[in-house]
Amino acid sequence: MRSCCGRRAFRASPIRCVGERIMATGVSEFREVAWRACLCFICNIYLQRITMKKIISKRGLSLSLILVFLLSGCANNSVEKYPFNFSGPTMGTSFSVKASQLPQGVKTYRLETLIKNRLDEINQRMSTYISDSEVALINSSPNPGATFITPELEKVMLQAQEISELSNGAFDITVAPLVNLWGFGPEKTDNKAPKAEEIQQVLEVVNYKNLVINKRITTLSKTKPDVAIDLSSLAKGYAVDEVAKVLDKQGITDYMVEIGGELYLKGKNLQGENWHIAIEKPNAEKRELQRVLPITDIAMATSGDYRNFFEQDGKRFSHTIDPRTGYPITHKLASVTVLSDTTMKADAWATALMVLGEEEGYKIAEQQKLVAFFIIKTDQGFVEKETPAFSEQTKVEQ
Repeated sequence: MRSCCGRRAFRASPIRCVGERIMATGVSEFREVAWRACLCFICNIYLQRITMKKIISKRGLSLSLILVFLLSGCANNSVEKYPFNFSGPTMGTSFSVKASQLPQGVKTYRLETLIKNRLDEINQRMSTYISDSEVALINSSPNPGATFITPELEKVMLQAQEISELSNGAFDITVAPLVNLWGFGPEKTDNKAPKAEEIQQVLEVVNYKNLVINKRITTLSKTKPDVAIDLSSLAKGYAVDEVAKVLDKQGITDYMVEIGGELYLKGKNLQGENWHIAIEKPNAEKRELQRVLPITDIAMATSGDYRNFFEQDGKRFSHTIDPRTGYPITHKLASVTVLSDTTMKADAWATALMVLGEEEGYKIAEQQKLVAFFIIKTDQGFVEKETPAFSEQTKVEQ
């Protein structure tokens, strides 16, 4: 699983093309007109090609790994500005919020404050990089007994435990000690493969069943004092959902919220169309589109392993760690995208399926009726595979 809220963890690094600029999470902004014109031209050519091939009827998706292209403004090179366009750093990555229209009386500065305050609240609860966050204090406590937790943290952890059960332990928020051991966590270490005995020692405390949540009195117990929590695989998704709620309460009906590649889309974009999202081809050498689709009123998250890794003695070690074995994944699944009603759920399932791989992951995705899209590495290139629920969900009327 992935490293947590604080240091930039590679998830779905979104690129959004909205006419006036092209921006990538963790990548500098390109503002030159030449870049806009060139890339928008490529976007349009790509859309024409996939339409001609009649494959747009099976809409695909873009970190986490989403490299999301928001192609909304690429139809022309005029600079169109969203009435609300707010972005900045959060949770070790970046956030972006766009609204196509604001109700009368909604002030931009006030909305920015509400969003930033909500993000700060969530980060203060769930970050492993803030020493006095709720999660950090639980992790540092040697007391395995019951600890009162906030209802918000309980909600996120209950979702995590549910997906842990459904994924046969492939999703596990107690993976933090393994993430740190492999050098992908908040504890700064050299990126090098640990010894087998070190991994086995850490595995003794990595098991989601080592956490006991008492819903009646809202407490959390650790069965072993060294158990540590890492919510990186669903905290950003939860934060997206919460920012969406902020917008809903203000009466805003057309918006996009994105944090570190996790997305929630509602209503229409600036051109009055569904939000145009694309999946990145999982190629570490260059960035290319895999599929483009117009979607709305839905959450999306993508997980992949092709940009955050290290190499040692000619061997590649992914940041996605299987909590059941203690080792980074080695299968052929390059990325997986999940659509869901909440971004938290999509975020967690994308990570779980990425750990499970192309065979076991697809089987569980079918069983759980997940809307999931897989990109698999082969000797001949990348192969797409989608669940029946994905095919049905992403149909486009001809």
